[in-house]
Amino acid sequence: MSELVLETEKIDKIYKLGGRRIRALSDINLKVKRGDFVSIMGPSGSGKTTLLNVLGCLDRPTSGKVILDGVDVTALPEKELYKIRRYKVGFVFQTFNLLPYLSALENVELPMEGTGKSKREMRERARELLKLVGLAEREDHKPLRLSAGEQQRVAIARALANNPSIVLADEPTGNLDAKTKYEIVRLLGKLNAEHGTTIVMVTHDGAIASHARRVLFLSDGKLLVKEKMGLLAKEKLVCPACGREVQVEHAFCPHCGRKL
Repeated sequence: MSELVLETEKIDKIYKLGGRRIRALSDINLKVKRGDFVSIMGPSGSGKTTLLNVLGCLDRPTSGKVILDGVDVTALPEKELYKIRRYKVGFVFQTFNLLPYLSALENVELPMEGTGKSKREMRERARELLKLVGLAEREDHKPLRLSAGEQQRVAIARALANNPSIVLADEPTGNLDAKTKYEIVRLLGKLNAEHGTTIVMVTHDGAIASHARRVLFLSDGKLLVKEKMGLLAKEKLVCPACGREVQVEHAFCPHCGRKL
């Protein structure tokens, strides 16, 4: 299995508006390793959402390559891109995008429809994920009966439903109050640190961006050369059994053998 989950090569994205050409992305080169948590920070209009849409196969670049889990997805036909989006990528949106007439459990089950899982398997997986995000007691609640933070937790659980190679989060704390947004970004950090979930998050909020492992900067559609180490990279991970240092990618402690 490749160490890289995501790689881009010289991505450009140009929109035509009337007789004008608007360059939304320019020469984007990005590498994301398995088990990484990358935040891309930039002001409104810098191209963050456009970049995430290209990375998640929701839009195609004008030129350049996107390689996702070892597959060059740039020129794949739509029917193949649909499979990539379904099985390889989990999406978390600022506006949650939950179906209001479905319960939390049913919203998490939805991406698993048509994947070959039985109803029982889907329900067990959805319950497992809601427990993981701290909503085991709220599975029967519809979105309107959930707080904004709880709705985003459901959305995160839904993004994990098909065990994707990477989770792409577009301003996941943008609609939340100050206290709740830190709870959500800490949840993403926990998923990364304890479960090895690979995450790319875009945000305009420097305090939120700093919770990742790596912080990149996007300006006028260009990734800047500078990169910062995030808070998560500065924290040592330790085995709960023996207390010795372990790495995110370890499934078992290399010292005592305990499953992590």
